[in-house]
Amino acid sequence: MSGFVAGKVAIVTGAGNGIGKGIALAMAASGASVVVNDISEEAGQKVVDEIVQKGGKAVVSTDSVAGRESAERIVEAAMDHFGRIDIVVNNAGNLRDRLFHKMSEEEWAQVIDVHLNGSFNVSRAAASRFREQESGAFIHMTSTSGLIGNFGQANYSAAKMGIVGLSKSIALDMARFNVRSNCIAPFAWTAMTSSIPANTPEEKARVEKLKKMEAGKVAPMVVYLGSDAAAEVTGQIFSVRANEIMLFSQPRPVRSVHLSEGWTPEAIAEIAMPAMKTSLYALERSPEVICWDPI
Repeated sequence: MSGFVAGKVAIVTGAGNGIGKGIALAMAASGASVVVNDISEEAGQKVVDEIVQKGGKAVVSTDSVAGRESAERIVEAAMDHFGRIDIVVNNAGNLRDRLFHKMSEEEWAQVIDVHLNGSFNVSRAAASRFREQESGAFIHMTSTSGLIGNFGQANYSAAKMGIVGLSKSIALDMARFNVRSNCIAPFAWTAMTSSIPANTPEEKARVEKLKKMEAGKVAPMVVYLGSDAAAEVTGQIFSVRANEIMLFSQPRPVRSVHLSEGWTPEAIAEIAMPAMKTSLYALERSPEVICWDPI
């Protein structure tokens, strides 16, 4: 990947560990100057030191993505140290897993604030810069927990689906300024996913599969999407799973029924639903749909 994003400046949030760390290192190895954002200064500085030791350019930022003013400071760090901003990778995340009927307002808000509000805050802070220079790339992390479904993650799933809508809106609104916006649903074993239960034999088997999916495998796709080679790619949803790259579908009508005199609840029950029944989606979870072993 050497030189693929040479001369560009990238912000990577949640870059102290896991997927974010892999992305920051890959961006630097490919020629970008990197703002390594993480609320842990120790973790963020270690990534910066590793980049610098390898001859790259990086600076640490410990501001939270969850606040508008602190998100502005993340972008200002890029401007102050490197004079511009070309790529924003919204990777910062947290988990507060709980079955929906037991989830507290605090558990809901904590996840929405970091994932969804955080992606908006950092993107909005960078948008003015992108508009002025008429270029830029946003890469947001979504999840199959939202795209498909999962147990005990209503907060996380809602935030990740919200990010999909946010990304598409950014892509539409900022296309006139040559600004792109895409999503990636990453599969990887990280500190965040290590909280996944592994009590039953089935859960243990699932966790062992997850451990095979290295966090660093996500980075090449992120570097590509931030590069000029991806100039025509925007408004898309990708997934990276070990050595697989998937392009996800987006909601479109799959069946339509028409009744010239208009619908009543009785007619819907007698005509519409039977006609649509074979096209209804099963109530499935991510591991039931993406059910093959990592490649």
